[in-house]
This record gives sequence, structure tokens and C-alpha cells, in this order.
Amino acid sequence: MKILIKNIKSLVQVEEKPRLKVSGAEMKKLSCLENAWLAIEEDKIADFGSMESFPGISDWSNLQVIDATDKLVLPSWCDSHTHIVYAGNRESEFVDRINGMSYEEIAKRGGGILNSAKKLADTSEDELFNSAMKRIREVILLGTGAIEIKSGYGLSLETELKMLRVIKRIKEKAPIPVKATFLGAHAVPKNISTLTGFENLSGLLQKEKYIDLILKEMLPQIAKENLAEYCDVFCEQNYFTKEDTKKILSAANKLGLKGKVHAEQLSHTGGVEAGLDCNAISVDHLEFVNDNDIALLKRSETMPTILPGAQYFLCLQYPPARKMIDAGLAVAIASDYNPGSCPSGNMNFMVSHACVHYKLTPEEAINAATINSAYAMGLSKTHGSIAIGKQANIFITKEMPNYSFIPYSFANNLIETVIINGKLIIEN
Repeated sequence: MKILIKNIKSLVQVEEKPRLKVSGAEMKKLSCLENAWLAIEEDKIADFGSMESFPGISDWSNLQVIDATDKLVLPSWCDSHTHIVYAGNRESEFVDRINGMSYEEIAKRGGGILNSAKKLADTSEDELFNSAMKRIREVILLGTGAIEIKSGYGLSLETELKMLRVIKRIKEKAPIPVKATFLGAHAVPKNISTLTGFENLSGLLQKEKYIDLILKEMLPQIAKENLAEYCDVFCEQNYFTKEDTKKILSAANKLGLKGKVHAEQLSHTGGVEAGLDCNAISVDHLEFVNDNDIALLKRSETMPTILPGAQYFLCLQYPPARKMIDAGLAVAIASDYNPGSCPSGNMNFMVSHACVHYKLTPEEAINAATINSAYAMGLSKTHGSIAIGKQANIFITKEMPNYSFIPYSFANNLIETVIINGKLIIEN
């Protein structure tokens, strides 16, 4: 199958020499080709150029021609941080927060992550798979062409493996690439005594026994079954410390799982430093990142990733994304799609929120949600930009003046056509 898209108003994020990521001042640059054409063969981008030098069509066999007059073509969004395998929703907690309860208060009474863990334990693999696949289709419709999915609502060997096996099924069935992350260190389960066989443990000992379970049973079994590429830890007060994080990620690294960290979201707890010490591929959230963290990140290859949806939904302080880019860092944008703190995977909104509230330029936000977010899940060699030989995961917008219209028109669906692996998946 071949596709030719012609008369493209603007072909966005074009790269003659593909890059792995974009940093600092370079994020303000977004290479575009005006009045362009794009050729796709099988599942790859075959060629592109200006309509003024269009070579014509020599072979019409198995060719679909799409006229994109007054429309833009972009590489699909890459969403490097989601929790879309879950059971049930948490709208009651949403109402609790409106009525004044904090995230921590809700968690202490059994809400939050532990609420999702309880629901997931009572839900079958088939139910989890079917509901997650609906969400996958939803985000593809919204322009996402690659996604990372975490476990972390199991919190026992059996249920964490259940989640990761569901993610493996999604990998096999979803039309977009899926990266799997083990997040057993998302919270300490309430039934840790039952899981470990130790009774009447103090809070600190409960956590220590749960970390032992992660290190001695969960991680080895996950590595044996090859169920995850990454291992993540929620480094936060009342969850896992900097030292806990380093211990878990070091063990994961030895088993071939690269690190990620939920870092500096609700307070500053050293998550960035822990991630850097363990060569994590990304550190995510970052609302409480400080100047020292920024200096350390600048000397690393770790991708700082902001999650605008979670910050928006929880009414947290803004991450210093503007300061990070001005300091020369690369920054990625992901959704954090999950039932408690960001029940949306709409990357178009994430881009818009980053522009409006964090003062990223449209160029910076698009770079952050494409090539840099692809880097944050090890996919920037194949996804995140328009380059010959890269995967043909793209979308065509409705008629619009330029790419700045995407964050500007924040509440409207601006995507008309989605192409995944060289196949026309959806036309709105």
C-alpha cells in the first residue's frame, strides 16, 4: 500500500538529518516545509518535498492520494507516561478535592492509588484489556502514535503480573508501539502483612518488607517473562524515598530494565537525583524541581518530562518548564492518563496547557510532545518527526492557518485524518 499526501499547507517537524532529541534554544525551532507533498510506502515515510519540485506519479498501483490543501501534516504525538490499564474511575475523589480535601488526605483514607489497586484486583484480565483498548483507540483518534503504559495498580506479585500481561496483550494488538513500565513501587499496599507473612509491622517495616517483595520476587519474575522495558518508582514523601528509589532502580538495571522516576511532584524529595544516579531515561512531573536539579539534569542524558494534565487536574504549582528550557535542557510532554489525577490522554490539550500556563512557545511544545517524548521511551530513532525511513505515524489536521492554531484552539478537535504504520486508521 502506498499513500501520497499532496498540496500540504505545512509539513511540520521535518528532519533531513534525524535527531534523537532537541534541547534549549533549539526547541524554539520547528522545521516546516510549505506547500509540500509526502509519500508513504508500506509502513515507512518514503520521501517528501515541495510541490514546486513534485516529480509526479509514475506508478499508480495500490496508491491512495490525499489532497491536504490548507491542512497541516504532523508526526503523531508520542505519550511517554500513562497509566491507562485500570479498573473503574475515581470521580468521587474529584468531588472530594473540589470540597477541599488534598491528594494526601484522600490517599490516607484509602483513596488514590490504593483505591485503584482494590478495584483492579477484582477485575479480570479480559475486562482490563478491553477497557484499555478502548482508551488506546480514543488517543489514536486524538493524534497519539506511540504510548508508554505503566503497571502500579496491582501492588502484589499476582496483580502486578496481571497488569503487565495485559499490557503485553495490548502491545500485540494495538496498531501503535507500546512500551511497558513496571511501577510496583507506586504505593505500599495496605495488606502487606498478608503478602509477606509478617504480622503487626510498623509503617516503616511494612514498606521495607514490600520493597523486599519487589526486589526478590516481582522484578526477577518480570525480567524472566520479559514483561517490561522500564521500571518506575513514585519518589515522594509518604511513598518511596530517594534511597528506596535508588535501591529499586539499581536492582532493575541489573535485570535489564531501564529506570524512570515520578519525581518532585507533590514536594521535593530527591527523585531527580535518584533518577540521575541510576541513569534513568526520564524523570517525570517535576513541579518542585529546583535549580540544583536543573544543573544536574543539564549534565545528563535523562529527559525531564512534564505532565500538564496531572498538574491541571490536581491544581498543583506549575513545573518550571520555562526555566528548564532557558537553562538549555530538553523537555518532553506526556499526558499521565490515569483515573485519579489525569483522566484524559488528549495530547493536544497537554500542548495547549503548556503554552498557555507554562509559557512554552508552540514550537517548544510541539517538539516536547513529539521528538522529545519519543526519546523518553526510546523511540526517537523511529518516531517523533517527519524523516525518510521513520515510521509512517502521522496525522492530518483540518483546515487551519498554521501550527500555532493547535494550542490556540484548545477545546476543539482539529485532527481530520490519522495514518498509523502507513494505513489510514481514522477519518473524522
